[in-house]
Amino acid sequence: MTVPDHIPDLIADTIAAISTPPGRGGIGIVRLSGPQSASIAAQLVRLRQPLEHARARLADVLDAPGSSPDIDSDAASDPVRIDEALVTFFGAPHSYTAEDLVEIAAHGSPVVLDLLLRRALSLGARLAEPGEFTQRAFLSGRLDLTQAEAVRDLIAAQTLTQARQAASQLGGALSRRVQPVKQALVELIAQLEAGIDFAEDDLDVTAQDEIARRIDALTPPLRALEASFARGRIVHDGLTLAIVGRPNVGKSSLFNRLAERDRAIVTAAPGTTRDTVTERISLDGIPLELVDTAGLRQDPGTDLREDLEEAEQLGIHRSREALADAALALVVLDATQALNDEERGLLAALQGRPALIALNKCDLVPARNLAAECAGLPMLATSALTGEGIPALRERILALATGGASSEPGMLTSLRHHQVISCAICALADAALANSTAIPHEMILLDLYRALWALDSLTGQTTPDDILNLIFSTFCIGK
Repeated sequence: MTVPDHIPDLIADTIAAISTPPGRGGIGIVRLSGPQSASIAAQLVRLRQPLEHARARLADVLDAPGSSPDIDSDAASDPVRIDEALVTFFGAPHSYTAEDLVEIAAHGSPVVLDLLLRRALSLGARLAEPGEFTQRAFLSGRLDLTQAEAVRDLIAAQTLTQARQAASQLGGALSRRVQPVKQALVELIAQLEAGIDFAEDDLDVTAQDEIARRIDALTPPLRALEASFARGRIVHDGLTLAIVGRPNVGKSSLFNRLAERDRAIVTAAPGTTRDTVTERISLDGIPLELVDTAGLRQDPGTDLREDLEEAEQLGIHRSREALADAALALVVLDATQALNDEERGLLAALQGRPALIALNKCDLVPARNLAAECAGLPMLATSALTGEGIPALRERILALATGGASSEPGMLTSLRHHQVISCAICALADAALANSTAIPHEMILLDLYRALWALDSLTGQTTPDDILNLIFSTFCIGK
């Protein structure tokens, strides 16, 4: 990995931060990293044993800094122990940051943690920037950029699937998928460069067919990686599902069934839901935000009925906004009633969008075939009262969300990753086109280098500093 020139400036100082979330807790951790970590830690607390690599030491947190008092001194002047802590030292390069690193684990009192941090700053440490510990791990070569981003994703994970995906990337799964392509690309570049540099030494020039074959072999694994973004993005970011329909068809009841708790108020009176209600759930590890909406009474272009209350008018307006913003739509129809013009218009408006229909209250009447009236949208019979059809509905929502894409190691999970791979594919396509028209190898190399630089930016070898700063600024302080 190419190390930026400014790394010596970064590692010349020692940084400190509270590494546990704000508020009270059973344990709180103050972390230090840098050349003065051990010496500062020794002044922050009264150690009962000297620090040793990868070993925890008991220590006392005193209300005033200082060493253990003489037993013959006046007891009234002795520092008071306000907490007991565990201090763990990791010597460079065998630490998270590859620097000397100390973690002080005390009870999670904000007062005690703030005291330790303020003392560390007064003893020469600097307050860490967001993500600076992980940034130092990246700059020292302990992590590549995809692994560093995975640290952030692991902390932010809201489902077990998200945590597994982040852990896989932290273990280098994405880097391992890219590395063989990079290696083959470097070998092709080296061969073409050699042919140019030693043209006068009768070195065989790489044939046009051979160049084409080798470029073609690079593209399929990148295409597969690019395709993984379809599911990886959903695992990472989740989706929004808007539940829409006319009043009293059972939208809120289905919402509660999917959320598995009574989140929305349900009554027999139409128009109970006056505003959107949201709940975040997980479907097979996919984060999904459900949005329960007010009943849609008429098309947006017609005048609202005079007897429609202002609150319900606003609710209907927000329902249409929620439907427009949502990635997925679940249209709820009443199995006991025929479709009206408003519902037909809604179904027609959803053509070309990811949507499905729940024919609710199927426990009251025999199932009807409404395929001819449902504009080709998939339909399931459900009963929010009995739970009939709910498992199948969950499965169809999941299939609709993922588009059938399966989970795989090393998926692309961020737009930055996807853009990098797309750029590399385009550069290889340009190189193949240049080769097919017998353009000199010097020009083909320009496109091949562009593909290599794109792949390098994925793992961080050639990533500009401003992009690095933007990425690490999204981390929490202390990580």
